[in-house]
Amino acid sequence: MKLFVGLGNPGAQYAFNRHNVGFMALDVMAAAHGFAAWRKRFQGLTCEGRLGGEQVLLLKPQTYMNESGWSAGEAARFYKIPLSDIVVFHDELDLTPGKVRVKVGGGVAGHNGLKSLSAQLGNDYMRVRIGIGHPGHRDQVTGHVLRDFAKADMEWLEPVLFAMSDAAPLLAKGEKDKFQTQVAHETRTETQNETD
Repeated sequence: MKLFVGLGNPGAQYAFNRHNVGFMALDVMAAAHGFAAWRKRFQGLTCEGRLGGEQVLLLKPQTYMNESGWSAGEAARFYKIPLSDIVVFHDELDLTPGKVRVKVGGGVAGHNGLKSLSAQLGNDYMRVRIGIGHPGHRDQVTGHVLRDFAKADMEWLEPVLFAMSDAAPLLAKGEKDKFQTQVAHETRTETQNETD
């Protein structure tokens, strides 16, 4: 079994925050691929289904961002899921809005959700970094990530979420480069169609 973890904060007031793009990615994926209903487990919300031929558990920790590792650690230990089969979806300040990059391991760049995951799991899990852009100054970062996406952001956000969902079976197979390429191709095509 693979474990896909989306990072975000629980509660309706955070639902459309930039910081919650990891939750959004999993919601689109669950709906598009016909996963079972969400249920409360492992201090989070989980649902199971298949991506390609792989059994996948989707997890949205309900512990708040900076404690996400407790929830993910519980699920990973319960199913004996190795780090190499864990994929984390999170917001990334250092990427322009709509860019998606995948990497294994590396630093956490001040991201409290990643910091918590690395403390509980180790560092070598796969990260799907979803660009939300940087506000320009570090004093503005907290306000930026905890603010809702603007209406104008939907033009790039929705295509990115659907492209990641379409390409998710590649991630489940561990084909991160193909996943990244497909997402880039789909979102580029989408943007071109809108400008034609």
